[in-house]
Amino acid sequence: MQSLQDILEFKEKDSDNPETVRNFTDTLITVRNRHNDVVPTMAQGVIEYRDCFGVDPVTSQNVQYFLDRFYMSRISIRMLLNQHTLLFGEKVEANPAHPKQIGSIDPNCSVVEVIEDAYENAKRLCDLYYMSSPNLEIEESNAKSRGQPVQVVYVPSHLYHMVFELFKNSMRATMENHLDKNDHPPVRVNVTLGNEDLTVKISDRGGGVPLRKVDLLFNYMYSTAPYPRVENARAAPLAGFGYGLPISRLYARYFQGDLKLYTLEGYGMDALIYIKALSTDSVERLPVYNKSAWKHYKMNHEADDWCVPSSEPKDMTTFRS
Repeated sequence: MQSLQDILEFKEKDSDNPETVRNFTDTLITVRNRHNDVVPTMAQGVIEYRDCFGVDPVTSQNVQYFLDRFYMSRISIRMLLNQHTLLFGEKVEANPAHPKQIGSIDPNCSVVEVIEDAYENAKRLCDLYYMSSPNLEIEESNAKSRGQPVQVVYVPSHLYHMVFELFKNSMRATMENHLDKNDHPPVRVNVTLGNEDLTVKISDRGGGVPLRKVDLLFNYMYSTAPYPRVENARAAPLAGFGYGLPISRLYARYFQGDLKLYTLEGYGMDALIYIKALSTDSVERLPVYNKSAWKHYKMNHEADDWCVPSSEPKDMTTFRS
């Protein structure tokens, strides 16, 4: 509410006045920084609710529905805030490495460069926890311009967020699945640009997960890592809250892309990021708040009309005929 009131103060002011523009930009920066801790705060709240009250299928579905829409709106709002402050902020200097970048949008975003940057930062974290890390192998294929590097109009920070999260998961799974080995299998990345889609595939040999658990990986109430301490959230990665994959999928879907996981239990996991190759197809995907959305929370969820097996496999050692 405070942030909205701060912005409304400029409603009747002259937008052509340089002083007004400066003050408005400073206000937006204040608003953006004020909400930096929203994600870990919400994640901690979800964990506390689950621990206190448990989770039933209806509650889980409603929480998933609400948080997907909430976080997608947040991605959009921060996109607007960052774009304005980068374009109009006086203290912002042009990046010499990307002189054509327009605010947070890079018309010639080098996909491989972003991937390598994300890998190096994830590698530092992996080295910190496990004293070692898997190597990276990248294969690049440009079907539109043979032999040319893959470039696309995109927001590099969004791509970085998705790839960094996937690298963290792949490295953790690889290290824990090969603790007794000195030589760890590499994480392989395939980058392919077609006529409609840019696809980034990240493959690891971390053992994978059972197929029945793949959907749980995108659930805000599920995580395979120990819960981190929120007091020191900024000093360490927020692994363990269970929000990394679902929010990464929202980043992919924000511009009409997607993020999918394919598991090979006992071997590894393939994660695929789909991004629109044409900027004209990269239209914002935003939640609409209307009566239909409100009805989602009030409707009675009917029982499944297919037989549903137990969520956990039977322990045959205790089975008696």
